[in-house]
Amino acid sequence: MSANTRRWLLLALIAGAIVAFFAFDLHHLLTLDALRAQRTALSATIAAQPVLSAGIYFAVYVVVTALSLPAAALLTLAGGALFGFGPGLLLVSFASTIGATLAMLMARTLARDAVQARFGDKLKGINDGLVREGAFYLFALRLVPAFPFVLVNLAMGLTRLPARTYFWVSQLGMLPATAVFVYAGTEIGQLSSLQGLISPGLLGAFALLGLLPLITKKILDALRARRVYQGHQRPKSYDYNLIAIGAGSAGLVTTYIGAAVKAKVALIERHKMGGDCLNTGCVPSKALIRTARLLADARRASDFGVKALHAEFDFAAAMERVQRVIAKVEPHDSVERYQGLGVDCISGDARLVDPWTVEVGGRRLTARSIVIATGARPTVPKLPGIETVDYLTSDTVWNIRVQPKRLLVLGGGPIGCELGQCFARLGSQVTIVQRPSRLLPKEDPDASAAVQAAFEHDGITLALGSEAIRVEKDGDGGRLIVRQHGQERAIEFDRLLLALGRTANVSGFGLEELGVRVSAKGTVEADPLMRTTMPNIYVCGDVTGPFQFTHVAAHQAWYAAVNALFGPFWTFKVDYRVIPWATFTDPEVARVGLSETEAAAQGIPFEVTRYGLDDLDRAIADSHDEGYVKVLTVPGKDTILGATIVGAHAGDLLAEFVLAMRHGLGLRKILGTIHSYPTMMEANKYAAGNWARAHAPAGALKWLAKFHAWRRG
Repeated sequence: MSANTRRWLLLALIAGAIVAFFAFDLHHLLTLDALRAQRTALSATIAAQPVLSAGIYFAVYVVVTALSLPAAALLTLAGGALFGFGPGLLLVSFASTIGATLAMLMARTLARDAVQARFGDKLKGINDGLVREGAFYLFALRLVPAFPFVLVNLAMGLTRLPARTYFWVSQLGMLPATAVFVYAGTEIGQLSSLQGLISPGLLGAFALLGLLPLITKKILDALRARRVYQGHQRPKSYDYNLIAIGAGSAGLVTTYIGAAVKAKVALIERHKMGGDCLNTGCVPSKALIRTARLLADARRASDFGVKALHAEFDFAAAMERVQRVIAKVEPHDSVERYQGLGVDCISGDARLVDPWTVEVGGRRLTARSIVIATGARPTVPKLPGIETVDYLTSDTVWNIRVQPKRLLVLGGGPIGCELGQCFARLGSQVTIVQRPSRLLPKEDPDASAAVQAAFEHDGITLALGSEAIRVEKDGDGGRLIVRQHGQERAIEFDRLLLALGRTANVSGFGLEELGVRVSAKGTVEADPLMRTTMPNIYVCGDVTGPFQFTHVAAHQAWYAAVNALFGPFWTFKVDYRVIPWATFTDPEVARVGLSETEAAAQGIPFEVTRYGLDDLDRAIADSHDEGYVKVLTVPGKDTILGATIVGAHAGDLLAEFVLAMRHGLGLRKILGTIHSYPTMMEANKYAAGNWARAHAPAGALKWLAKFHAWRRG
């Protein structure tokens, strides 16, 4: 008999049994009223033939559980009512486990291969949990009665967990809830009147059932801690409540919050306070972009009625201005400021000795909680020949004082686009090489097209759909060999700028030795409370993701700090529902929520409303009337699913949509808000107006026309 035939035969038997159960009205026999009515007769039968009665009850329970019929809870109560607590618990415990295992095996036989092939991505969480935790993962599910046991049986059947493991873990995991239900059954069995419903024993049983999720959570936490901290000795006291490693945005916000609530906190940084954002990222790039934009405006002076605007440009002076901007912002993140706030700022290389101890500069410091905020670094590809050239990254480009004549940018994401356009406007011959077929591939194609058109206008050469093969040195510069449309070609450069994203800093300070788990993406894994696999070690910022933005790092830091300082008494799950971001090219591209591409890929229904900035008075007056506002909404409603803005000041304009989405405000609220005239912000209101016009009630408007005609006589 083939496997397929066996599956169909098993399915027919299961379907027949379920149909018979309902066709013969057997489900009416398995009710609390029926149990109460027949209790005396059943008790007499059990007393006369205890072994046979127990066997029949056991078999019925196994069949009902195996078929996932809606009677297991009643049968559990019946076990206590008819057999007493001890015998009832023994019968129910083994019958429920055998039935659950049979249900799991039937689900496995019927559907596992097909379901894994089609819905493997949906089951990834369960599969990953079993790979990592195995029996402990199932035990956690079994201990929490809020998670339906029927679903556990069916879901586990779709995995590759061994049946013997499933049996013994289920036997232990279901025992606490089973005991509570059986005991409740013994109390129900003793009811002789309605007054018995308020008996202390019955109330206690159901109170215990209600508390069981909290109790089991504590048990699970204790078991996890015992496993995780095995081999480590917890200190009897601590030097600090919290130590943060890394003084970028995440570490700064973490310790700022800790000091604000009067905790004793320390901040360890091996390089510069402020991290990447201040020293090599957001601040310097925006400073240089401002210079580049000034030069671009000077070149189009005639658009503003100015015949000629001569600008003498000094690259070294522009780069020195970048450093002056950094120096001016630096006090916001300085040691002096944070020391004044009550944070102990320590310079040096930190290393985790154990889950509560950090070694730095020969000193060992202990803390109840430790926050990892070590950030990320530019990704350097394993490209043959890359080591032969003096390549630049977003970290090192700020050190140069001689402008590259020919700059090749490898990567067309936000960093590559911002710096590529910037250097092109400063006068370099820029080529951007990008493996995907368009720039900014995480944005919608129309946003990418708008940026591409601007780049081509700025004289940037784009090598899209090109795979980098190797680097060859040539004098002081070199050439990049790429494969494009199946053909290899060489692109020469004086300097090569790598802009391929950022790699989390997860090694070199003791995480590996402690066994803190790192994801397949190379970031430190975190749960919704920002805890790592060591519950007292938290993580936030670029080192964990999933969004490598300064504002997200600060957002995560709040949760990490509060949970680290006040857990387990008060804890909060991190909220990623409304995350904005912007790419500061010209035009800027800013987005919050879903894009059209993402919504379509996820199968989420949506409507699109657009408003072109070429219609906006202020944009026309500023001669920056390129771009659009695009809003995705729920079909037929003004609920905002996402917004994309392309154009001047898009990053600033986006804030109104971020606020609206965060607080559940729809487009009607934006339309009903007064916006100053003439401002770029009016674009948001006009986009909301376009939505309102598209959803105007045609029938009501027709009657209104008749009403006004009648009033005119």
